[in-house]
Amino acid sequence: MKRAVHAACPHDCPDACGVLITVEDGRATKIQGDPEHPVTRGFLCAKVAKYLDRVYSPDRVLYPMRRIAAKGPAAGAADAGRSTCATQADATQIWQRISWDEALDEIASRFRTVAAEFGSEAILPYSYGGTLGALNGASMDRRFFHRLGASQLDRTICSAAGEAGLKSVLGAKLGTEPEQFRHSKYIIAWASNIHGNNVHLWPFIAEARRSGAKLVVIDPYRTRTAQCADWFLPINPGTDAALALGMMHVIIGENLHDADYVAKYTLGFEQLREKAKEYPPERVAQWTGIAAADVRKLAHEYATARPSVIRLNYGVQRSERGGMATRTVAMLPCITGSWKEVGGGLQMSLSGAVDLNAAALKRPDLMESALGREARTINMVELGRVLNTQNDPPVKALFVYNSNPAAVCPQHNDVVRGLRRPDLFTVVHEQFFTDTTDYADILLPATTFFEHKDLQKGYGHYYLQVSNQAIAPLGECRSNVEVFRALALRMGFEEDCFRETVDQMIDTALESKDPWLSGITRERLEQGQVRFNFENSASDADATDLRSVGPGSLDFARDGRRPGPTQPLPFLPFAQGNFRTLSGKAELYSEALKAQGLDPVADFTPPSESRHGGQGKALPLELLARKADNFLNSTFSNLPSVQEMEEPGMLEISADDARSRGIADGDKVRVFNRRGDILLRARVDGKVQPGVVSASLNWAKLTPGFQSINSLTSEKLTDMGNSATFYSVLVEVELAKPSP
Repeated sequence: MKRAVHAACPHDCPDACGVLITVEDGRATKIQGDPEHPVTRGFLCAKVAKYLDRVYSPDRVLYPMRRIAAKGPAAGAADAGRSTCATQADATQIWQRISWDEALDEIASRFRTVAAEFGSEAILPYSYGGTLGALNGASMDRRFFHRLGASQLDRTICSAAGEAGLKSVLGAKLGTEPEQFRHSKYIIAWASNIHGNNVHLWPFIAEARRSGAKLVVIDPYRTRTAQCADWFLPINPGTDAALALGMMHVIIGENLHDADYVAKYTLGFEQLREKAKEYPPERVAQWTGIAAADVRKLAHEYATARPSVIRLNYGVQRSERGGMATRTVAMLPCITGSWKEVGGGLQMSLSGAVDLNAAALKRPDLMESALGREARTINMVELGRVLNTQNDPPVKALFVYNSNPAAVCPQHNDVVRGLRRPDLFTVVHEQFFTDTTDYADILLPATTFFEHKDLQKGYGHYYLQVSNQAIAPLGECRSNVEVFRALALRMGFEEDCFRETVDQMIDTALESKDPWLSGITRERLEQGQVRFNFENSASDADATDLRSVGPGSLDFARDGRRPGPTQPLPFLPFAQGNFRTLSGKAELYSEALKAQGLDPVADFTPPSESRHGGQGKALPLELLARKADNFLNSTFSNLPSVQEMEEPGMLEISADDARSRGIADGDKVRVFNRRGDILLRARVDGKVQPGVVSASLNWAKLTPGFQSINSLTSEKLTDMGNSATFYSVLVEVELAKPSP
């Protein structure tokens, strides 16, 4: 028997691809992009194209296990170039296979003991974007921990600063849909490596360029996308707000802004005009490293090319002032009025388009049953500090799922020190033997998206999908929904929500008053993706914009958005204002920011840990702790077929910085600061400018000495959103001493 199953990729990527999984006799034999999905359009990224290697990898965790050896990576694992346990057979010296009943009994017993002695808030869940499925990402797990009365986790490590900055202007995470990029004439990829982590946007950009559009890339690193650009502007890390303010200095000062749009749909323009006067291009050039003439040229071209669009990504907000950086860039289409044009505006995250019934999925009201109040909240960025200090109560039990904190958390050495604690009971639900499983007491086998059903939103397009289960779970793997349902019943929780089926939960998620979800049902989604119901948003302004692009130039039928002779209009969320702020306008002045002690308009202050900041003389080089192009955070890092596409363990350094330190290409170097050090190989190849070095994230256990680039990053939080500051890091580099 051979059949094709429609599913959706749940990994932390804006594309949220529709996929077709071919199944023969119960085994998946092929994965391909869904040709009917208007954004996926039949192809997949290189890593997901190899997903069968992940599903059927001999490294999969297939059974519940209990640790029988000391916590920590096994000796020789990194030297062997593979994970601690490559197969189930290798695990016998570290793990004892147990049944699910034994595992659930032990977890429930330990949780009861911790709660009785220290209080239920001594138990901490730790999860993030291992899956973005609505159910396996945040549903039954939240119900369980809310009912348990465990500490809440502030999930801010990746995107919260950018989201806060974006919403401070627009009021919601909305923006330009990817299909409209084909109509743009001027495209700025700002801190956005589209080729590396948003590849399904690229065909639309390529189409625009064939029609004469210009692609500009602003990034401190010469990414794959930068190498393809018409114009690449290398910028010093953390100085994006200064560049945006410098552009506004030119645009407003030379009356290149859209006065009519500004007057109708923005708040605080006069205050912004005065603020922008403080940022002439000559001053901005000193911070950004971009020549004043280029700042002027960029501002002129962006403001006068119609339509112009910005693809802003989260790299811009991983600095100390990341929220303000995002805010200032988000102001640009508001003053030029490009929101009213097809192919104009800005895209960062589109995940705010509709509100699934999150309260019903997560049931925060269950905390009242456990505590009679809301549980305390712990920021996930500060895990190292939390595990090594005496909080009240101290964290005595940790349940990790959808994340690999021993790899992705800043201040890696402190995180590992905390995870080694003999009095910390740690459960990890995982697909592979990751850095974090090296410190687990109980290890539970997790399904891949081939092996369970889920509901999938995207943050890079406006389509909702059901991801259907393609194959039976391998071994004894269970989904997050199944694990937390079983654990809730083992704990004796009697609420009906812990007995809901997956289909019931999907139906619950869709029971929303959001008009853009109108008419969207599980049964309809099971047949394929559905675009949100924006039809009621179309306006006279939308029609005017369509006509202005030119007769016959908008071939929406080939987008395949829905069958039938009538195709929906492009979605222009802010063509006539309708911002989601309290004022209903784009807030160029924000009372909410003023109340937080931040500049209510915008400003630029160099990060304290930068060459221009307060610690600028302490160490001379700024480190970009980048994500590898072909991994996804720490996901995919251990798969040989994906490893072949990367060259981990490299420090990219400019020729000038290498020469002054006596470093040649290929030399082993020590990268260090007060938080730690790491040994890498020098790559002198021109992808970074002088004063900046770069290295990519990898599993610590796959490197000599179990080292991580996050040994150098700090727990310092951003100005908005309390996110991580991975790109505000100072280091020094020297030739490594020869091994004795």
